[in-house]
Amino acid sequence: MAARDWLGAAATAAAMIAPAWAAAAPAQLHVTLSGLEAGGALPVSAAFCAPPSVKPAEHDISPAVSWTPGPAGTKSYILIMTDLDVPADLSLMNKPGVVIPIDERRVPFIHWVLIDIPASVTHLDRGEESAGFVPGPRPTGPTDHGVRGANVYSRFYPKGSPLAGPRGGYDGPCPPTNDLKAHRYLTRVYALDIKTLGLSGVFFGDAVEARLPGHVLAVGETQASYGPFAPGG
Repeated sequence: MAARDWLGAAATAAAMIAPAWAAAAPAQLHVTLSGLEAGGALPVSAAFCAPPSVKPAEHDISPAVSWTPGPAGTKSYILIMTDLDVPADLSLMNKPGVVIPIDERRVPFIHWVLIDIPASVTHLDRGEESAGFVPGPRPTGPTDHGVRGANVYSRFYPKGSPLAGPRGGYDGPCPPTNDLKAHRYLTRVYALDIKTLGLSGVFFGDAVEARLPGHVLAVGETQASYGPFAPGG
């Protein structure tokens, strides 16, 4: 992946995490991820990268998510999941003989973009956004529970890779195997006063972020972790 593309993707995710206008949202949603392990960790079944012993159909399965209803006037929801702890220096990832320290500089990485979720929907079942690992590409666009955007894996794999191409919906954790830090996965849900953001085709978090100001009625979030795997972690 080109450094310019990676930095652009990271900037997109950063904007989604703490936009300045979000602090003005008048209400809070309570967001819950189900099926977590002890300590609030995502299970291996939710991970994009899994041990060879785990079959493709048994991992990269989207976790169940629920949230409390938005305030009066809510017409749709948006869901975004972001890894807050991807090493900024990609050359360190899975590099033999190298261990990534906890204090290494980190950037965010968006794993899940779902917009235009109907106001009647406040729960997504386990596996509803990904029922198992599938080589790329995976479709973006409308479903009966919202419109899938492209996650950042779409920008991560080069042409020629079996995973290259736009990847819509959920793709789970894949922290470096040599990273000492447990990665944090932030799931945020927005309640909006409009039914649709008017986005279609292949779109990313930056396009979503650009259309949110003035439409957020409430927001809520929760965190889960995954890893670490490096010696001493």
